[in-house]
Formats: sequence, structure tokens, C-alpha cells
Amino acid sequence: MNTADQSLVKKLNKALILKQIISNAPISRAAISEMTGLNKSTVSSQVSSLLEKDIIFEIGQGQSSGGRRPVMLKFNQKAGYTIGVDIGTNYIIVVLTDLDGEIIVHVEEELDEEDIQVTEHTLIKLVDLAIQKMPHSPYGLVGIGVCVPGLVDNMQNIIFTPNKPIHHLKLKHLLEKKFNVPIFIENEANAGAIGEKEYGDAGNLEHAIFVSINTGIGLGILINGKLYRGKLGFAGEAGHMSIDLNGPRCRCGNKGCWELYASEKSVFSPYLTEEDMPLPQKVTELAQNGDKNIFEAFETFGFYIGIGLVNMMKTLNPDTIILRNTIVESHPLIVDTIKKTISSRMKKEALTDYHLKISSLGRIASSLGVSYIVIEHFLKQLMDEQF
Repeated sequence: MNTADQSLVKKLNKALILKQIISNAPISRAAISEMTGLNKSTVSSQVSSLLEKDIIFEIGQGQSSGGRRPVMLKFNQKAGYTIGVDIGTNYIIVVLTDLDGEIIVHVEEELDEEDIQVTEHTLIKLVDLAIQKMPHSPYGLVGIGVCVPGLVDNMQNIIFTPNKPIHHLKLKHLLEKKFNVPIFIENEANAGAIGEKEYGDAGNLEHAIFVSINTGIGLGILINGKLYRGKLGFAGEAGHMSIDLNGPRCRCGNKGCWELYASEKSVFSPYLTEEDMPLPQKVTELAQNGDKNIFEAFETFGFYIGIGLVNMMKTLNPDTIILRNTIVESHPLIVDTIKKTISSRMKKEALTDYHLKISSLGRIASSLGVSYIVIEHFLKQLMDEQF
């Protein structure tokens, strides 16, 4: 075996061993050897390397199975920290997490939909705030992930964000220059799908769609457990499929787009005011007061969401659909209407094995998803180092 092949095998072995420690800790060297099929000397050597890099640590002795009590190993999730940022059309959410996705800091702020300068200022302010609260660690801040509602290509360039000109901000360059750490850019719905897969409670997501409904609508698509981005990275822009051929013109250039009928803004625009109260809170207050119009709006919202989901189900045949919207999450009536709409437009045979779920992570699904992207890159880079 040549040197290059030996190096690759060592990297793969190291990654395999770390994965076992992360998934099964506390775990002994002997148990790792048994689970991976690697010989004990290989496991011992790679574990020593990981210990030297502070990415794992020993926690004492475990139970004996007849001989000497084994020393147990754990992943050092506090070895470094990540920041995940979700920039929406009217909000920014920032989370600081450890390497296991545990949230240390969570801050968010409402934004004006049009003012891009305020968006930039708020982004820097909130990231700075999270960094100030970051605990000391061997690796410090290992990277920042940012997601946006719009087209992000495979090179992490923000091509177009139809509901707010975020694409005018050179986010990657701006953040790299300001914070001097690796920066990762992703579509908001894609990030939400990753967040739910890695940290949500929807189960083993193999064939699933994450539907993010805010000012617009985006889809994160999981096929065989992996995120599907398409040729250029633009897959999942389902909010801009036409459901009315002669409908109104959308900012994207198309007509009759799904999000013109099924987004928060399109359905609840009569309730948007200059008050400080966020829309979901206003809607809930009206529902609690028995407002007839708001219940009719719920029916409309659920109906048009269901119309689009029928198209997605017939196209992608997902096992699981995860909905992410604060108003939907708060009002089961909307979910009932979505289900009724789907069942009225699909044959019973096609409905026997799909699950419609509400996002278990809620507003932080996407920010956690981009945090995971940073963590994954950091650990891969660590495995690629020669030590």
C-alpha cells in the first residue's frame, strides 16, 4: 500500500472511531474495536491522536467484563463552538452552540423588511453578542453558518433573495473579514431540513421535505437521508411554482406562485399593522377573542398550503413532511385543514404511508441546521490533519 493510500485509511479509521465515540459514549477502546472491526492497536493509536487534540477525553473506568476495568471515552463537545444565523425577511436569529448542537446562547431581533443596512448592523451586533458570551475552549469559535431565504448556489453565493435584497450584502466576505473564521452560507429551508434531521424528533428522515412558510415558502428536500440541492443548488424553490396560471406577478418574475397564496403575508396581510405586536401573537389574540375572520383565514391558509403539498407529494413521494411556521404550530385547526385538502385531492392508496409533522425545533430549526454544517466541516478538517 502506498503512502497516499495509508494516509487515507488512517483518516477513514479516525473518522470511524470518532463517530463511534460521539454516538455511543461513554465507550471503551475494546468496544470501539468490536463495533468497527478495527484491531486494538489501530484503535489505541487513533484514540491517542484524538486525545492529544482535546476532541475526546477519558472519564474514568467502566464496568469490567471479566478482566481489567476499561477506561471510558467521551466526545469533548465543549472543545469548540459554532454560531448559526438565520436571516429572514423580518427577523434575525443567532444561536451559539457547542460541537454537539447544544445551544449556549440564543438571541433574535425583529427587522424591517426593506432596510438592508439595519439588517447588516443587526447581524454584526448579534454575532458579536454571542461571541462575547462564548465559554473558553481549546478551539474557540470554529465557524459561522448563515442561512437566507433565497437562491444559494453550490459555491455558497447568494444569487437572489426575492422578498428582501439580502443578496446585495456580500455576507461571506463581510463575516470572514470581521470575524476571521470559516463562513458557510446555505438556503434557509435546506438548513431547516438538516436541523430537523440532526437534532429534531421526527425520527429517521430518509425521504422527507421540510416546508418553511414565512413571507415566502421554501423546501428542504431529503432523499436517501441526504440533502438534495439540484445541479446548481437551487432545488426546493417550491414557493415559486405556479398554482394559478393567470395569477398575479411575483417578485421572482413568475405568475401565480404558491407563496402568493399560502405564505403568512398573503393570507394575514389584513392583520399586519404598525404595532409592536408580532403577527403570530396578533393572530393568536384574535383567535382567543373568537374573531370569525381569523378562523376563515386559518381555513384559507391550510387550504393553500395543502394545495402545494399535494404537488410536492406527487412529485417527490416523501415519507415525512415537516411544517415550520409559528402560526401553524400554534393552531391545530390549520393542520386539520391541510390534511383534509391533501386527502380530498389524492387517492386513498397514495396516502397510506406519509407523516405530516410540525417542526419540533420551531424557529431555531434553520439556525441549528447551519450550525451543524459548521460542526461537520470542522470535524472533517480535524480528521484530515496529520497527527
